[in-house]
Amino acid sequence: MDVLLQQKLSEDQKMAMFLKENSYWFKELNRNSDNYKNFIKVMKEKYHLKVSDKINNAMDSIDIISGILDTLK
Repeated sequence: MDVLLQQKLSEDQKMAMFLKENSYWFKELNRNSDNYKNFIKVMKEKYHLKVSDKINNAMDSIDIISGILDTLK
């Protein structure tokens, strides 16, 4: 694994935590640094960090707030 990739992984807490939980990625990233894109994709799916997940969370929050406001009327 090259030094820049190691630095990226150690700087981001979520990446470091995911790497600790799924240690098989060490092997994958050591074999080929191009697997970094797949690593990021899998991490975002697991931790719900994709744009669609963020939109869904925002919509859920809006629904909750509107429900509270309706009950207060």
